[in-house]
Amino acid sequence: MDVSYDGTDFAGWAKQPGQRTVQGLLEDALSKQPPGREMSRSVVVAGRTDAGVHADGQVVHVDAKPFRSAAEARFPVDAQGIPLLDRLAHRWNRILPGDVRVRSVVLAPDGFNARFSALRRHYRYQVSDAPWGVDPSRRRNTLAWNRTVDVDALNAASRDLLGLRDFAAFCKPRDGATTVRELQRFEWERVAEHLIVARVSADAFCHSMVRSLVGVLLLVGDGRQGRGWPAELADSAERTSAVAPAHGLTLVGVDYPDTAELAERAELTRAVRSLR
Repeated sequence: MDVSYDGTDFAGWAKQPGQRTVQGLLEDALSKQPPGREMSRSVVVAGRTDAGVHADGQVVHVDAKPFRSAAEARFPVDAQGIPLLDRLAHRWNRILPGDVRVRSVVLAPDGFNARFSALRRHYRYQVSDAPWGVDPSRRRNTLAWNRTVDVDALNAASRDLLGLRDFAAFCKPRDGATTVRELQRFEWERVAEHLIVARVSADAFCHSMVRSLVGVLLLVGDGRQGRGWPAELADSAERTSAVAPAHGLTLVGVDYPDTAELAERAELTRAVRSLR
């Protein structure tokens, strides 16, 4: 499933007792199926998002009962000729609140795993450096940074962080989790007079990594730190406190390999990486 949501009023993706979460609402919608269409109670997501983070291109998979016949599996339509998956998506969207949408549903190939089969994730972070703050229409997904930002300085410092390295300085630590990641893209663009967009891609991200990268780089962009500071932080592996707020961040897409490479990719992703 391709899923989008406005993260403003959620306590993040992951289900938590007593909290409004994207996973909780989605699993509730999936549980309300007609007889013979029951699905697993739990979903697997490409990338968990924190409280306040949005998604335009989140990917989720769920285990479902097999089709009743080979013909139905090959041409999954109901008696009226309406695609069954489209009907299911329509049902879910009627149950879900307006800040979560299931945009499309397809049958996953054998070996597909929304999390472990992913090649890379893509994020966008939006910043306004207008002296008066953020345009009201963008206040939910754009950070107000009341200092003029130099995009050339941002890009120069961002290039120094590209490649495979230990991003411990930019990640909230988790027991037993590696912080080695391959940062494949980190670019900034001024798309309007006061609107700046960061585009960040990696094979995977550890907890708070994108927000930490953005928070550190903005201090370079507004002149309070020099170009070499982010790379020095990365080399030191000391956790930075410069973490950008969640609401400016959006997961915009997830890439997957060809079907024949899904199992190999999942096995590689599950392996704990190091630089040694």
